[in-house]
Amino acid sequence: MPQITVIEHLLYHQKESPMATGRFTRLLSEMILSGKIINQEVNKAGLAEILGMTGETNVQGEKVRKLDEFANRVLVHRLQRAGVLCALASEENADLIPIPADCPQGDYILIFDPLDGSSNIDANVSIGTIFSIFRRVSPCGEPVSMADILQRGIQQVAAGYIIYGSSTMLVYTTGNGVHGFTLDPSIGEFLLSHPDIQIPERGKIYSANEGYRHYWDQPTCKALDYFKDPNNDSGRVYRSRYIGSLVADFHRNLLYGGIFLYPADSKDPNHPHGKLRLMCEANPLALIVEQAGGMATDGINRILDIQPDELHQRVPLVIGSKQDVLKVRELLQAG
Repeated sequence: MPQITVIEHLLYHQKESPMATGRFTRLLSEMILSGKIINQEVNKAGLAEILGMTGETNVQGEKVRKLDEFANRVLVHRLQRAGVLCALASEENADLIPIPADCPQGDYILIFDPLDGSSNIDANVSIGTIFSIFRRVSPCGEPVSMADILQRGIQQVAAGYIIYGSSTMLVYTTGNGVHGFTLDPSIGEFLLSHPDIQIPERGKIYSANEGYRHYWDQPTCKALDYFKDPNNDSGRVYRSRYIGSLVADFHRNLLYGGIFLYPADSKDPNHPHGKLRLMCEANPLALIVEQAGGMATDGINRILDIQPDELHQRVPLVIGSKQDVLKVRELLQAG
């Protein structure tokens, strides 16, 4: 079987795609190189003294880990100078990240979570970089506005993630299916390993932080109980699998089938809509799962249709196999 790199796949296997352009290829190449650099640090984190905290707190009110800061710095440095972006936004930064005046600009916007699952870094659990790509809506040459950034998820032109685990994988979509590439460390290239990923229509796994059950409303508890009930209409009890690293939980369910739930809860009055971020987590994963035949909602509404009001907006997330997500919607609507 011939080995196919990401760029070869983009250029030769998606020739009809509007994303098969030199500018987008440059953007994806810089994302890939950034992922390789981050992967090297992840693999030697315990030796490079970059485990633990920096002592700072990010815009989300979370303590910043050293590897988080490293990943964010690598991505910002490389992508600012790629010559194809007009702005970046990171989970770690309160405001938009501008393109330096001495660097060329393009019409793409990159929104990313530099290291999802970072609370698991010290325990050597799989973590990942999640990214979302839009095109600006204002004319080139004008200052970038929040209207360029706050677009609905359905307007994404591409989305993906790089997961750093037992092997390192890139999974991405440009709206023409979902494809996975595994990093071959012997040649330093991501090679096509999972072409045209399709999530099973119904899964066998549910993923949720049941420690927060006390803070959920009754319809949410009822929905979760459905997956644990041997008399449910699927005729089987779902297995519980929860890593606590969104990208790792999502990746497993994408390949095997299943549902991930992070509902709204009453634990923190400052975040009544849950923990996950619409722009840098829910939107890109929603585009991926829909392209793979799955579904993503906030419990009721399609994630990709939500109009964001702010850069770091949070949203409940129910994502995975289509029939499982539809069952949760049915139970939540029934109350």
